[in-house]
Amino acid sequence: MIVIMKQNSTQENIDNIVNTIHELGLEAHLSKGAEVTLIGVVGDKEKFIQKNPQIMPGVERIITVSESYKLANKKFHPEPTVVDVRGVKIGGDNFVIMAGPCAVESKEQLLESAMAAKAGGAQILRGGAYKPRTSPYSFQGLEEDGLKYMAEVREITGMPVISEVTSLRAIDAAKEYVDILQIGARNMQNFELLKAAGKSGLPVLLKRGLSATIDEWLNAAEYVMSEGNPNVILCERGIRTYETSTRNTLDISAVPVLRSKTHLPVIIDPSHATGVRDYVSPLCKAAAAVGADGLMVEVHPNPACALSDGPQSLNPEDFKKVCDELRPFITLAGRKFE
Repeated sequence: MIVIMKQNSTQENIDNIVNTIHELGLEAHLSKGAEVTLIGVVGDKEKFIQKNPQIMPGVERIITVSESYKLANKKFHPEPTVVDVRGVKIGGDNFVIMAGPCAVESKEQLLESAMAAKAGGAQILRGGAYKPRTSPYSFQGLEEDGLKYMAEVREITGMPVISEVTSLRAIDAAKEYVDILQIGARNMQNFELLKAAGKSGLPVLLKRGLSATIDEWLNAAEYVMSEGNPNVILCERGIRTYETSTRNTLDISAVPVLRSKTHLPVIIDPSHATGVRDYVSPLCKAAAAVGADGLMVEVHPNPACALSDGPQSLNPEDFKKVCDELRPFITLAGRKFE
């Protein structure tokens, strides 16, 4: 439920509504825009309805929200959320690129990747320390050692870092080293992991599950936000369909759909969506054109020798070329790319 306040409502009117909500054991979420103030009510709305809120001083009207996700809902928060990570802003009119290797293999490999990513135009360094792999015999990542390398490389390059977490133990370790926690597609509905990520205090990038609907995805974001963490970034990375030409099928239409449903920033991962490096560049341009807030791209100094996802990784020269070709598309979309 949302309480829409009149333009001339006073702070006393707003406080009265918020206090009433809290007295009923419900949660109130305040959103102040340039012209109107919204108060979201989370919990058993029937308790609040019994207080006849529509006749309380300063109330314009009451809207009932039918979707099960509330905090992630655009109706609750009409203005776009901007997530600030060490001065790098994700959302609003900004365009952000996160780039780096699929897996952290060594400090030297990570540093070389970071320098290439930064030279190309990326603002945030990605790297996998914990790698959930389809086969138990594939490289599983360096775990905490990989996280330490990320922190060290951050100090050298000045780039904020993001890494995937796969367990509660991994979250506890990652909190000490990274700036953004990534929840991968396989864990999108790992609800205990989502709640722990929400409690971490760090921004969370949430990838769409392999077969998840958009509403299921937004409800997963709600788990993070319900723990008091508003800094969630959604990442479309392709869904599983009958098509075999690409690793997954990139649902480019998810971006405008999400724009109509949520205030959270949305980025696209064309590397995991296709699994083929030749397809990454055109999908980066499509992401900018369709209104995405940014990209996550895999970059490796020597993709042929990569321990994870080499076929979809760009080398430094190709990454810089992609970024250079991408700039006019970002400008045409009315975004800032710095």
